[in-house]
Amino acid sequence: MLESLMNVQQCLLVGVMMGVSVAASAKEWNTLTGEPPLVIAHRGASGYMPDHTLAGYTKAVELGADFIEPDLVSTKDGVLIARHEPNLKDTTDIATRPEFAMYERVEKVDGRDEKGWFASDLTLAQIKTLRAKQPRADRNAAFDGQFEIPTFEEVLQLREKLSKQYKRAIGVYPETKHPAWHSEKGLEFEAGLVALLGKYNLNRADAPVFIQSFELTNLKALKAMTDVKKVYLIDGDDVAADGSVVTIRPYDFVKQGDVRTYADMLSDANLKEIAQVAQGIGPWKVYIASYKTEFGKTTRLPANNFIARAHAAGLAVHPFTFRNESKHLTSGDMGEPYNEYALYFQLGVDGVFSDYTDTAVAARARFAKDKK
Repeated sequence: MLESLMNVQQCLLVGVMMGVSVAASAKEWNTLTGEPPLVIAHRGASGYMPDHTLAGYTKAVELGADFIEPDLVSTKDGVLIARHEPNLKDTTDIATRPEFAMYERVEKVDGRDEKGWFASDLTLAQIKTLRAKQPRADRNAAFDGQFEIPTFEEVLQLREKLSKQYKRAIGVYPETKHPAWHSEKGLEFEAGLVALLGKYNLNRADAPVFIQSFELTNLKALKAMTDVKKVYLIDGDDVAADGSVVTIRPYDFVKQGDVRTYADMLSDANLKEIAQVAQGIGPWKVYIASYKTEFGKTTRLPANNFIARAHAAGLAVHPFTFRNESKHLTSGDMGEPYNEYALYFQLGVDGVFSDYTDTAVAARARFAKDKK
């Protein structure tokens, strides 16, 4: 009975992800499928606990997340672990561990110098002795030092366990972090990623999985390896006072001599190119509705038509990142995260990356009620 229920729920979730409406009634949301937008737990329950820990992913599912999101980097011995960056200085206690002092160095990551300790210099056994910490000074540090750094396989095992426990198909949304940089080091991990998905019966088009990357070249390579759904991420560097987004070039494009920036990839022609590779696009949310700054006050600018154009290209839209803290909201939001969620729900986003799963889930439910 449990397996049958999970299969039904998984089919419903897959319908949302694949752009095929499973609702018999008329379209109820402005999403690509008419189904409610997904809530993606950004790095786990990262608003409450250290990023990328099994406890954090578990908490996010308890709070109602549809998907958990592990960022993936490789160890020296080729094991995929869940960390936001290859540099471990901000998310682990490595700086306080004298046995690792010799590993501190400067590394050029995607063309930029970084000082710290890098996963690519350490074996999994070494990394397993480290403990996660909260990287943001304005968030709860009470859990610092309590949790190991999980492998991707452990995340997949947890996903399977939680799906059974909560009787619903929990999705997993891995990001390949700096794939071209890893390739430069001889640490290509795409085949390993696909193999692990296969081991847990997730290497298929209808699996509750999205693979995301900031590098289109990486997604093109993955397309040849797996039918799992893919999402192209759109990054930026800053927002100018007038609201214009300070864009950058993807590192794979830099290496190839491709002059296009991330902002360029939002054109109709480039959306069509993306749609040949991916089923979705994950833009920094300011590419949809930016904000201007005057006299220390931020005011959100009118939204553009990006979501409609992406939908016209057949692409789901999953913007990042939604956060509760007032400094991440505009003055017009009046300190209320719901006001920001409601705007993007009205615009038709197909999912949201959120640090606060419970807030996103509650906002989705409130919006559904308010629009009736």
